[in-house]
Amino acid sequence: MEKLVLIGGGGHCRSCIDVIETEGKFEIVGIVDIPQKIGEHVLSYKVIAADDELEELAKKYKNFLITIGQLRDPRPRINLFSRLAKLNVNFPTIVSRNAYVSKYAKIDCGSIIMHGAIVNSNAIVGKNCIINSNALIEHDAVVNDHCHIATAAVINGGVTVGDSSFIGSGTITKQYIVIPPHSFIPAHSLLK
Repeated sequence: MEKLVLIGGGGHCRSCIDVIETEGKFEIVGIVDIPQKIGEHVLSYKVIAADDELEELAKKYKNFLITIGQLRDPRPRINLFSRLAKLNVNFPTIVSRNAYVSKYAKIDCGSIIMHGAIVNSNAIVGKNCIINSNALIEHDAVVNDHCHIATAAVINGGVTVGDSSFIGSGTITKQYIVIPPHSFIPAHSLLK
């Protein structure tokens, strides 16, 4: 198995660990978090470094996944992605064995498809995205880079979600609408 470093050790990281373990493609070597947490454990994985050590880690490991969550502000995930990209690391795509991704869909690097999510035919998910548990990305939908589609959200057919957007839990979109970049859509919204 290839080795994988996780960046961020909070609640979203714990969910990502579960998905990574069930996928069975990567061995998690450790987690990067704030200096005060070095030596602590997230589930059974040790916090091995802080952000100021990314350059050194990138010399030793090639695969990184950003495992901090994204609510109102996508900038921490975007900044980490940009910083790591300059170090020429790989951003694997992680897909839960308990998710369904059509063979006709496209998932870009650094994105994670969580348990129970569905990405249907001809859908596109951009870089560094979170498609959270039980979310639905329907046919021909486009979720652009750095988006978080939260739990049980429904992105219906042909919808475009602009870069760096957050779509809250239980939100339902009408088909073929465009959600502007940097949108924050609260939980249980109905977008027409």
